Amino acid sequence: MAFQLGDDDMQAMNEINLIPLIDIMLVLMIIFLVTASVLNPSVPLDLPQTSAAVQPVEPKVIQISIDKDAGVFWDEEPLTLQQLRTRLAEESQSHSDASIHLRADKEARYETVAQVLALASEAEMTKIAFISE
Repeated sequence: MAFQLGDDDMQAMNEINLIPLIDIMLVLMIIFLVTASVLNPSVPLDLPQTSAAVQPVEPKVIQISIDKDAGVFWDEEPLTLQQLRTRLAEESQSHSDASIHLRADKEARYETVAQVLALASEAEMTKIAFISE
């Protein structure tokens, strides 16, 4: 038995495997990017000085509560659904950024909550938050 290193018809490999070279280049590129950002963390800018102060404008919050007996309250004042429709229409015309905080008793009927939501939608008031405790 003789030891043979290759077949006679086997051709020489004429292609270079580039995958290890690409891996090394990607690692070197990442190292270069990390070290370059550490050496120069920011661009020096000479920004103008201003004296303008931000004036916070607090949006108006409307507290609407619904008790278990289907009573609707605006803050502490009891209202009917027709009075609520009128008040919401007035508020939507005067304060476009007003938001509604809706509190409903856990025993309240869903029908009343849905009616209040429909009235708010009719008055084009879209900022509604459900408050739970």
